Amino acid sequence: MPSVVKINVLTVPAEQREVLEQRFASRAGAVEGSDGFEWFELLRPLEGTDQYLVYTRWRSEEDFQNWMNGSMKAAHQGTAGGEGGGERPKPAASGSTLWSFEVVQQAAPK
Repeated sequence: MPSVVKINVLTVPAEQREVLEQRFASRAGAVEGSDGFEWFELLRPLEGTDQYLVYTRWRSEEDFQNWMNGSMKAAHQGTAGGEGGGERPKPAASGSTLWSFEVVQQAAPK
């Protein structure tokens, strides 16, 4: 069975870029232990767009759904990014779109 790639497209205003990146950094390691997890990358735009890409790769759609309904859901409840005060911080992204792909070909350096 081929791996599944999920790309979350986040629209992030320039003044919120640092906030978004800090929130991801504060949760570093949160997804890596999930069953079926294969890869993660947070991609910052260089020019021409305000959209970040959150790239994750999973062994199967089922593994991704299990993570979405389990540890990811728990991580986004309450205060995101481990910030205190009991109040949920303002979102850094103003929009989100999820793209799904199946890996049909891949290459690695020799």
